[in-house]
Amino acid sequence: MQLWPIPPQAAVAGGIVLVVALLVLLVWLVRRRRLGPPPAAELPAPLEAPAPAPAPRLRGALAKTRDTLRQRLAEVFGRNRELDAILGSLEEALLSADVGVKSTARILDDVRARATNDGQPDEAKLREALCTAIERSLVADPPKPHTAKPWVILVSGVNGVGKTTSIGKLAARFRAEGKKVLLVAADTFRAAAIDQLGVWAERVGADLVRHQSGSDPAAVAFDGVKAAMAREVDVVLVDTAGRLHTRENLMEELRKVTRVIGKAIPGAPHDVWLVLDATTGQNAILQAKVFSEMLGVTGIVLTKLDGTAKGGAALAVREELGVPILYVGIGERVDDLRPFDAAEFASGLLGD
Repeated sequence: MQLWPIPPQAAVAGGIVLVVALLVLLVWLVRRRRLGPPPAAELPAPLEAPAPAPAPRLRGALAKTRDTLRQRLAEVFGRNRELDAILGSLEEALLSADVGVKSTARILDDVRARATNDGQPDEAKLREALCTAIERSLVADPPKPHTAKPWVILVSGVNGVGKTTSIGKLAARFRAEGKKVLLVAADTFRAAAIDQLGVWAERVGADLVRHQSGSDPAAVAFDGVKAAMAREVDVVLVDTAGRLHTRENLMEELRKVTRVIGKAIPGAPHDVWLVLDATTGQNAILQAKVFSEMLGVTGIVLTKLDGTAKGGAALAVREELGVPILYVGIGERVDDLRPFDAAEFASGLLGD
């Protein structure tokens, strides 16, 4: 086959194509050099999984509660005493840490059953029995895997417990697991809450559905779950207005939000998580009971453990509600909202 000479028409056409290609390449290089690299703010920051906080972090968060118990336990075990006398002092120590009457009674029964009742009880065995009893009081069955898509979680709680911040940190955790997340700003009573959730959505790379401040929370929730279905979202976190558990009209509005979500997606919300402030001690139990009766709470997020000597309230919440504690807040960082571990908590509560 003869390839040469090339016909004049083909040579001209090939030359034109080559010149055009070179010109396009030259223009692109010039524009790139003039514009420079894109600003750092426009580059999406890589989302890394929240690093699990090491055990010392939780131990540090429980320091105030542990110090209170440590002083009491030093008095309990500080001298030779009969078992009944030790258990009586131990009861006072647990109640002072807001462990609660029911939880304390259960723990003491467990300790008595495990300890030797020979008039000269072994301190090491009693301490071990106490740690085991606390762990058993807190442990819960592992959560069942969620098959719903989207998985809709309604997040509730009274004012000031750290609800919106907890939602942002939960969203960061779900995003790090590779899930597509949508936040619903149904706390329409506070413009600041809507803006705060918007900041979190942008920070963690989640979608956001919001209305104007003062809008109907149920309408926002409805639009949010509908958008989640259209966008094939994995997890929906619905923020709700912080409200006093003693205000019946506000609690009824929260029930309305729940009903509307159920109309948009049958069976939703699939979970109702209640955010509680550990610093409120036994008051958190009263809040939890009311919310649980009205909404059917399925999980607890316990915040501000690092700022209280009432960390024992975790045991009271678990005992009174029978609802698992899912996450605990031990600081301000994103990874300071961490999955709850009963053994680690018991160890951090008692120390060495």
